[in-house]
Amino acid sequence: MTNKDQGLDTFPKLLRRNAEQRPTVPAYREKEFGIWQTYSWKDVYDNSRALGLGMVELGIKRGDAVAILGSNRPQLYWVFAAAQAIGALPVPIYQDGVADEIQYVLEHSGVKMVVAEDQEQVDKILSILDQCPAIEQVIYKETRGMRHYKQENLRSYTDVQDLGRDFDKKNPAFYDAETEKGVGSDIATLLYTSGTTGRPKGVMLSFDNMVQAGALSVEFENLTEKDKVLSYLPMAWVGDHLFSYSQATHAGFSVNCPENAETVLTDLREVGPTYYFAPPAVFENMLTQMMIRIEDASAIKQKMFHYFIGVAKKCGVQILEGKPVSLMNRLLYAAGDFLVYGPLKNTLGFSQIRVAYTAGAPMGPEVFKFYRSLGINLKQLYGQTESCAYVCIQSDNDVRPDTVGPPAPGCEIKLDEVSGEVLYKSPGSFVGYYKNDEATKETKTDDGWVHTGDAGIMTDDGQLKIIDRAKDVGKLQDGTLFAPQYLENKLKFFPAISEAVCHGADKDTVTTFINIDLEAVGNWAERRGISYASYMDLANREEVYAMIKENIEEVNRDLAIDSELAGAQISRFLILPKALDADDGELTRTRKVRRRIIAERYGPLIDALFSDVSEVHIESQMTFEDGRKGVLKADIRVQNVETYPAMRAAS
Repeated sequence: MTNKDQGLDTFPKLLRRNAEQRPTVPAYREKEFGIWQTYSWKDVYDNSRALGLGMVELGIKRGDAVAILGSNRPQLYWVFAAAQAIGALPVPIYQDGVADEIQYVLEHSGVKMVVAEDQEQVDKILSILDQCPAIEQVIYKETRGMRHYKQENLRSYTDVQDLGRDFDKKNPAFYDAETEKGVGSDIATLLYTSGTTGRPKGVMLSFDNMVQAGALSVEFENLTEKDKVLSYLPMAWVGDHLFSYSQATHAGFSVNCPENAETVLTDLREVGPTYYFAPPAVFENMLTQMMIRIEDASAIKQKMFHYFIGVAKKCGVQILEGKPVSLMNRLLYAAGDFLVYGPLKNTLGFSQIRVAYTAGAPMGPEVFKFYRSLGINLKQLYGQTESCAYVCIQSDNDVRPDTVGPPAPGCEIKLDEVSGEVLYKSPGSFVGYYKNDEATKETKTDDGWVHTGDAGIMTDDGQLKIIDRAKDVGKLQDGTLFAPQYLENKLKFFPAISEAVCHGADKDTVTTFINIDLEAVGNWAERRGISYASYMDLANREEVYAMIKENIEEVNRDLAIDSELAGAQISRFLILPKALDADDGELTRTRKVRRRIIAERYGPLIDALFSDVSEVHIESQMTFEDGRKGVLKADIRVQNVETYPAMRAAS
């Protein structure tokens, strides 16, 4: 029997069930002032009930939009259920967004109330309040620094809950009656896309979308109330909404919120999650940190680490998947687990992980296989905001680094015969784009197929392989396939490379921009006595160019044995004098490259890469850490890279 059959077709109804059936089970935990605070499912229900009724007392009505702005906090997750129970529409916003980005979402969605985490977020709202006339109330969760704010429409979170409790005493049947009015076809939340090609679009997801996607994925992975996750990714991102709200409410497992962004890795070790999700960038960064620490270790420890990592690469994945492995390799792997893999997983906080996911962007096969070789059940998930992040899921008994798995239960996939674009049908398929019928018609067909914008291939046994964004896939002049994201992921396997942007469509060769990882390369430079004054200074050092050149040539050697991509080897590169930044519009808030912006901003650099010059001057806008805008001026060296003749993989 499904949740819908039981009348549990909305999250407020599911939350009420949890409060009745598992009242003392931990639901949300938050580390505050170094101490973990625990809230049971009964606590969550009582708090969200008080908050929702407080919203009613402040004039929020069915259909009104309520924005949520801040880091992962239990109190901010409760806003979803509180708003949904009274028929309002929750609109989470990326907490690191600048005022202009936030203003667009608030104005576009017609938000009447904003629930903000702290003074920093309140200040952002107050700075754009005159541009968002629909906003009537601003609620803040954290009282620190708010003492001298005297605006009439500004209230604390607890004050709103007190209003709600008073309302509840006078109208005890009101909340349940409003909850019952909600049905599966109602819009549950409005999530805005990351906006890789322009302004973000508001994706309307119904309760049917989110409830069914959550229920099916919980059943697929056999998640229970005994599982626990660390919730640290943006609440405005659909992946977090699926894991930390939908699945958690279904299965009843605990959602753990870190103290702040700087303590995530420490909190991860303390929580010891059984269920973990991170985009590829997080796993890549962890790998970089590992390599930095190993380089600082003694020679004996370095040799032991590299030896046993070699053993893991040889047989670790086969052992994880229960495939035949020789006794000698099993013994060596067991020794490696005792000496290296086990301590390493414990340091990362991965000791208890039963299942881990990555999604949001393709992960390099080398990084993917590295983690699985350590015995971590890392799998790839494929979806998008428009599908509630639910299209493909890899099963435990068939995990491949180059595919995202078969269609998830209840999903269908087909490829456009001409462009190769992936189309899907999913229980999570969105209702439409808010105030944008034209974009809805372009994305979702009348018979329910959704265009992803991704180019893909279906394997003979029904696994989906994503090549790149369909609009980004091109060909070189000789007809060689050019898939920039695939090449970029191979480059980002190296600890020294944090970001790469490849160019080559309709050209006779491939070139790339490189962003170095300041911590990894800085550590490398210090150990070699190489002094530097800034990121730009380090990025332009001859020794750094030599190291990056070696990394790229290693990628080229790997490409030389790929029959489809041997001709797409990288011939020239340069290291950008600044890190690509979301605040400068070069990346989205989910760290995806905005290729159009980069092509416009760095046109002279791209031209230089496809010429024979060895140096080029650039003047580019940048945003400093304090928010000031400035112009970066630099002379950048351009370097050639060796390419290799195509060869057979067996040779």
